[in-house]
Amino acid sequence: MTASDPRALAAAFTEAYRRAPEGVWRAPGRVNVIGEHTDYNDGFVLPFALPQGVSVAAARRDDGVLEVRSLQAAESGVAVPVDPHAPEARRWRDTAPQRERWAAYPAGTAWVLREHAAGAPIGGASLLIDADLPQGAGLSSSAALECATALALCELYGADELLTPAGRRELARLAQRAEHEYVGMPCGIMDQSASLLCTAGHALMLDCRSGLSTQVPLPLEDAGLALLVVDTRMHHELVDGDYGNRRAECERAAELLGVAALRDVKDLPAALNALDDPVLRRRVQHVVTENHRVEAAAGLLRAGATAELGAMLTASHLSLRDQFEVSWPGADVAVEEAQRAGARGGRMVGGGFGGSAIVLTPADRADRVSEAVRAAYARRGWQEPRFLTAVPADGARRIL
Repeated sequence: MTASDPRALAAAFTEAYRRAPEGVWRAPGRVNVIGEHTDYNDGFVLPFALPQGVSVAAARRDDGVLEVRSLQAAESGVAVPVDPHAPEARRWRDTAPQRERWAAYPAGTAWVLREHAAGAPIGGASLLIDADLPQGAGLSSSAALECATALALCELYGADELLTPAGRRELARLAQRAEHEYVGMPCGIMDQSASLLCTAGHALMLDCRSGLSTQVPLPLEDAGLALLVVDTRMHHELVDGDYGNRRAECERAAELLGVAALRDVKDLPAALNALDDPVLRRRVQHVVTENHRVEAAAGLLRAGATAELGAMLTASHLSLRDQFEVSWPGADVAVEEAQRAGARGGRMVGGGFGGSAIVLTPADRADRVSEAVRAAYARRGWQEPRFLTAVPADGARRIL
């Protein structure tokens, strides 16, 4: 069974809960073409949705309990009150064992929705989750889980105002809030927005301050190109603190520069001269130049110059490696070896410290590029990387 098979998931739900689900919803993971660590600095990003993602079969229940089970988790399930203020909910949030912590993503989403949707209060539900998106690969499996859960609960309980195009932008904010408040991950808005707003064949040019977005054509196949995701299989949990440290550094730099966010820095040389801390100077340089790269990349795509993205990706990677200092050896080797084998460029994706890289390559060289990266890993005694050809797909939706 795969997560893209809604009838099989519905049958598994019926077996698990002894009743049929009321529907199956699916939300995709994402690949960010360019614009890393710009989202929480109120900047610009250019992600697209993947065919791979997370599916949720769901049905209402009248006992005020949210029960979540996953086909990827060994335990029988996690049950918590859907009311976030209930003593049992607070107790679980504070003391849940590590093996149950994955359930904070759907539970937090339900709690935030219940507080927001006063006109259509969110009640209890039974959920069965399945995923074909690798965890730890930096492809936003957590946001996909949040967004699939959010769509399911909104439809089940009639929160129709959150299902309109404008409502989906608000829904992304709510899912982001769930990750902030209940998971402890201070993420930006990009992942949830990409999962809810993307359309097939396009990247999403997203202004993370206003929430406004436009669809930008991403005709990889028509241009004779392939975008490979290289799962380095070197994983790092972003809630460990490094991600939060980078965000705090950016906020400190913005405060010292007297701007609301680093997106507002207009004169980069003057900003760098105003900062005494070399670490903060490096962080500012990355964020400001990365925003420029996002706008330039969107311009290239609109002009039909898809192949020219390669150099932009590599410039982004070097900045993430040297200025923002979030890359890791597996990503560095993947980008370098891919280019030696004929790729046009590449970069790490995600928050950093582990996960995946992307490589833009002529489609007829994709196998050669993959083999070059695989061989480089083998020479170093590293675990063999996994490869995925990324195809721009539709955002979250009901599938059964």
